[in-house]
Amino acid sequence: MNFLDRARNEVLVGDGAIGTMLYSKGVSLDASFEHLNLVRPELVEELHREYLEAGAQVIETNTFGANRTKLGLIGLENKVEKINRRGAELARRAADAAGRSAFIAGSVGPLARPKGEEQDLSPDDVLSVFREQCTALANGGADLFILETFSDLEQLKLALTAARETGLPAVASMAFLEGGRTGGGIEVERMATALTEAGASLIGANCGAGPLEVLRNLERMAAVTEIPLAAYANNGFPEYRDGRYIYRTTPDYFAERALEMASAGARLIGGCCGTTPDHIRRIAERLKGVRPGRRAVVIQVAAPESPRGAAEPSRGFLSGWGKQPVVTVELDPPRGLDCTKVIAGSRALKEAGADAINLAENPLARVRMGNIALASLIQREVGIEVIVHITCRDRNILGLQSDLMGASLLGIRSILAVTGDPARLGEHAGATSVFDLNSFGLIKLLSDMNAGVNSLGSPIGAGTGFTIGAAFNPNTPRMEVQAARLAKKVANGAAFAQTQPIYDGKRLAEMLAHTEPLGIPVLPGILPLVSERNCEYLHNEVPGIIIPDEVRRRMRGKEKEAGVQEGLNIAAEFISETKHSVGGFYLIPPFGKWEVAIELIRMIKGKKS
Repeated sequence: MNFLDRARNEVLVGDGAIGTMLYSKGVSLDASFEHLNLVRPELVEELHREYLEAGAQVIETNTFGANRTKLGLIGLENKVEKINRRGAELARRAADAAGRSAFIAGSVGPLARPKGEEQDLSPDDVLSVFREQCTALANGGADLFILETFSDLEQLKLALTAARETGLPAVASMAFLEGGRTGGGIEVERMATALTEAGASLIGANCGAGPLEVLRNLERMAAVTEIPLAAYANNGFPEYRDGRYIYRTTPDYFAERALEMASAGARLIGGCCGTTPDHIRRIAERLKGVRPGRRAVVIQVAAPESPRGAAEPSRGFLSGWGKQPVVTVELDPPRGLDCTKVIAGSRALKEAGADAINLAENPLARVRMGNIALASLIQREVGIEVIVHITCRDRNILGLQSDLMGASLLGIRSILAVTGDPARLGEHAGATSVFDLNSFGLIKLLSDMNAGVNSLGSPIGAGTGFTIGAAFNPNTPRMEVQAARLAKKVANGAAFAQTQPIYDGKRLAEMLAHTEPLGIPVLPGILPLVSERNCEYLHNEVPGIIIPDEVRRRMRGKEKEAGVQEGLNIAAEFISETKHSVGGFYLIPPFGKWEVAIELIRMIKGKKS
């Protein structure tokens, strides 16, 4: 009898954690577990045998991260086929050696997540990566696939397409956080419906917050689909003790929840992180002779709506857009605790006619005062709106949400969402970049928080009311690519954009032609030059800035006062030539010298000196 026939008529027992057990056998957490298929195959085969002897009827291959994107991070991208094929062969050999009939499941996990502003792979490229892995597993003798721990539904659907092309059945499983939403915001019901329509043989939940949460998610899946379910729960939450992570959930407790999972409709039950052969042994004993639970009549229902209290974002500094030129000016927070200069600068800029102050967050990965607290102080003491730049580099998704709620509480209403310069560019050699999100994900998070929910869909109250901004780089040989990126940011919730410094009127016209259909205000960045040395540095060493040859020629030999004046002349001429075609400008005074911006503001606003 094949796998699908068995899964329709009985509850099959899967195996448990691979990484947890390999670590317990002395493999470093820094090692590639998948590469062990080639360099220590006897260890992998030994683990498979232990799960088989515990009663597992479905054995997963040691290939969870054996795709080109993940193996490429450690220089093994050319061994994808060999590692996956060998993974399937080792599982099969272990089953044969143990004299047990078992199904070999090719384990396929999500792709490596792009870091910083790395480009996402196209759908065709993603499909190609999964196709390479699935084909190798099938050629190695896999009976089915388990596509597991996904949080991106679209990526999982592409993995499912690649798996189905081999003709083998596929289990499609996502990892849910507490409350039944993935890290990507997908609710259980939406996942179950979409994967049923996509042709999954079984659908399920794995990893996550423990067996009780997986059980709840299975019950929700059972309400919207008739296909068999699969459950591979984590062994609860780990504790860090004496240098290692310890899981407290006992095999007996785990087995009792497995019995309830079977009653809820699970036909394949195993374990994820923290589970061991002891857990699988107890599951096998507890489920012996258990028939699949009877499923309730399927009722197609929409995913439950989270309570939302959307707060309509105020237009704030953009309220005059289209009626009068809008000017924002960037200031850097101080390196220490003295903020008198930035307060004075903000006051002078307001008096000159600036509509908002931009506060960068640790620009170039160099430590400065926290911009949220400083923004609150400026708004309170000066009475001018502040656009707070928020990066994804310095906080994980927990810290981002906490700080954003705090910013809303302090009256911050405008956020510019940027990925941030990598920490390695800065002055702290030991600092690391977080990048739980990139700018696209941060904009989506801000939009969700405006709608009154956090990243898990849990209500946070009336909503944060942010006006969300995005960065745009016009200094690119392919403006249409950057415009497409901005379109995605707008779709995620961006309401305005500010650009990298631009010095070329033709490039500005091209940018406006590509971004005008998006229907949001776009403020071109103006960074006055101060010397030939400064000009050449920006052109040659700062990513995202291109200075035309004519501008570089004009700055040649210009230093000190002459350099500042020539740079100001160039900026003034650019503004004069282009202000009829744009609704405003984003001024970036060099080295925080806000005095340079005042003359430009007056020019833009039509005020006399």
